[in-house]
Amino acid sequence: MKKVVKFGGSSLADAEQFAKVGRIINSDKDRRYVVPSAPGKRVSGDTKVTDLLYQCEDLASAGKDFAGVLREIRGRYDDIIKGLSLSLSLDEEFEKINRMLSEGAGRDYAASRGEYLNGIVMADYLGFSFVDAAEVIFFNANGDFDSEKTNAVLGERLKTVERAVIPGFYGAMPDGSIRTFSRGGSDITGAIVSRAAHADVYENWTDVSGFLVADPRIIKHPKKIETITYLELRELAYMGASVLHEDSIFPVRKEGIPINIRNTNDPEDDGTWIVESTAKKSRYIITGIAGKKGFCSVSIAKDMMNSEVGFVRRVLQAFEDQNISIEHVPSGIDTMTVFVHEDEFVSKEQAVVSGIYRLARPDVLEIESGLALIAVVGRGMKSTRGTAGRIFSALAHARINVRMIDQGSSELNVIIGVDNDDFERAIEAIYAIFVETQI
Repeated sequence: MKKVVKFGGSSLADAEQFAKVGRIINSDKDRRYVVPSAPGKRVSGDTKVTDLLYQCEDLASAGKDFAGVLREIRGRYDDIIKGLSLSLSLDEEFEKINRMLSEGAGRDYAASRGEYLNGIVMADYLGFSFVDAAEVIFFNANGDFDSEKTNAVLGERLKTVERAVIPGFYGAMPDGSIRTFSRGGSDITGAIVSRAAHADVYENWTDVSGFLVADPRIIKHPKKIETITYLELRELAYMGASVLHEDSIFPVRKEGIPINIRNTNDPEDDGTWIVESTAKKSRYIITGIAGKKGFCSVSIAKDMMNSEVGFVRRVLQAFEDQNISIEHVPSGIDTMTVFVHEDEFVSKEQAVVSGIYRLARPDVLEIESGLALIAVVGRGMKSTRGTAGRIFSALAHARINVRMIDQGSSELNVIIGVDNDDFERAIEAIYAIFVETQI
């Protein structure tokens, strides 16, 4: 078996965490390719190395002295090297970073150095080969990730090294300059390496033991999700669940490679498995609950709307003309409601209203704000009778008024609209009936 393992910033924040990571990697000979993030916060109130590097670049670009911040970064790495009893020196690397920032190398270069340096330290600590991501991960002239060139070059490179460390978060432009992915980009690198290496598993190690059924800020000690499909993950992520960077899913999904989310601080926990499909039944009928506040609804009514060809298209055209994305469009025979993000809509609401009247000539138009949307997601829902009834029953007992319900054609999710003020109580009620009582 061949495994690619990615470790987040909290897993590599100091020498003690590095040692934990080393034990995890060395405990399984199949963990052959390692993708490290930059050192994260050691304690609450600490600053991530990437943020310190951004500070350096901000000062450098303003023509100000950044030596003090760079010394602080150097101190972080020196502490790790000393704590691991390594003989490694980063003198030349920091001299180059100082020179490049002084010459205006830019924010992407600055931000990437955290992963780059951590990769060097990790390779030295493990005795693995170091592969600079700038040599094997490519962006095109427009700054877009070049997946096929990367897969070809990286795949050939990995054939020549049995075990290697490849820093996350960055690659190179055609001219050789550094280009970074967005925040969370080390997750993307891990997926890219997994695809190129034809890995059997992509292990993503962080500071939690997988994904949770509901937001722990709302539900105390929510249950863990043991197995989740890519489609379920997509639904939960779209509705605000804090999960993997979306772009880190596609490379491995394309190759049918499962992702295993693990906890560096609790390596015996099996974590959460993300798979394309599975015969395993969920522990509960639902897989997860997620939601977001801050929506508004635009409700339109017109007699005989259902027989007026193109009516819906004309209504939606008014939103498109104002470059407003649409979340959900539940409808009836003579009514339809469009849900949009409130902060995106408010400044353009009158232009949208006039557009709807001009294009569709409705009889009535009403706008309501202060709404929240909640997604109840689960592959077990389609084979279980009465799921929607249980949701409504739970909300009724909690005295919560349902403002909207929309079920996807896949029967994988049910979207419920409630008032912002009822958001947390609604999630608590749904969690209680499906997870705590399971009635």
